[in-house]
Amino acid sequence: MHWVKRGRIFGVENRLPWMVHHAALPVPDLISDDCLRIYFAPRDSDGRSRIACLDVDPRDPSKILAIGDEPVLDLGPLGAFDDCGTMPMCLVDTGRERWLYYQGWNVRGTVPYHNAVGLAVSTDGGLTFARRYAGPVMDRSATDPYFVITPFVLRENGAWRMWYGSGRGWVVVDGRPEPVSEIRHAESSDGLRWTPGATCIAPAQASGTVVRPWVVRDGGLYRMWYSYRDSYGFRTDPSASYRIGYAESSDGLEWIRKDDDAGIDISDEGWDSLMIEYPAVYEHDGVRHLLYNGNGFGESGIGHATCEER
Repeated sequence: MHWVKRGRIFGVENRLPWMVHHAALPVPDLISDDCLRIYFAPRDSDGRSRIACLDVDPRDPSKILAIGDEPVLDLGPLGAFDDCGTMPMCLVDTGRERWLYYQGWNVRGTVPYHNAVGLAVSTDGGLTFARRYAGPVMDRSATDPYFVITPFVLRENGAWRMWYGSGRGWVVVDGRPEPVSEIRHAESSDGLRWTPGATCIAPAQASGTVVRPWVVRDGGLYRMWYSYRDSYGFRTDPSASYRIGYAESSDGLEWIRKDDDAGIDISDEGWDSLMIEYPAVYEHDGVRHLLYNGNGFGESGIGHATCEER
């Protein structure tokens, strides 16, 4: 496949006191044939993230219809797993409710932060969300000893499946701890209690990281887009920084990594010339669309591309 870049569609640029910079981790939700809602994570001047939303034209998401002036999910209470930030990861429509799986984080002492997976529920079509629990639905465990991040959830035949980032540890680069992770699979009967399973995508090198899976089922084929990088130099070196990867599977458990077939890369210059990451896919009127972030882990805004099969 091949993605044709359509350009940057949105940037925060000091819009509100809680929306000063970044527009990270876009999550599309097709509200109607004429409205696509995009959830994303802006940051305030202290670097804390909240979940925001904007409505766009699904055919051309550069056409902004509305921007929410209040977070759909604010910071958690003091001492909670998400008291320093909430970030959207994926949305599941249960029929009567919309379930938003999100990443909560708070600062730490020995490492910069800790992440866990939370769940928030909307009963008003996705305009506002309330936490299902004060605590996370997935956190560190015997299987995932360091952290769990960037979940993507599908409901299939009454069962729930999750692909997520599982921390493998931290490496110190230029005096700064950097996280390393792989993508694992988990299962649930109700979307609330999860049993971790097999590793799906491991980093190519010991210091590497693979995060933010986005899974689409095409008949008997599962397609996964994700982000990968090395830990050394990824903040400033384009050769080590984030890229979008791609893999295929017949069962969602054993994956064949085909990064050369991802069909998209950094640009020669501009807002996505250093890194490209956090893919999210939606389909509208027979066209497959990709939302993604560029330089600065979302600081430079949200981009859009459309798919052309080759």
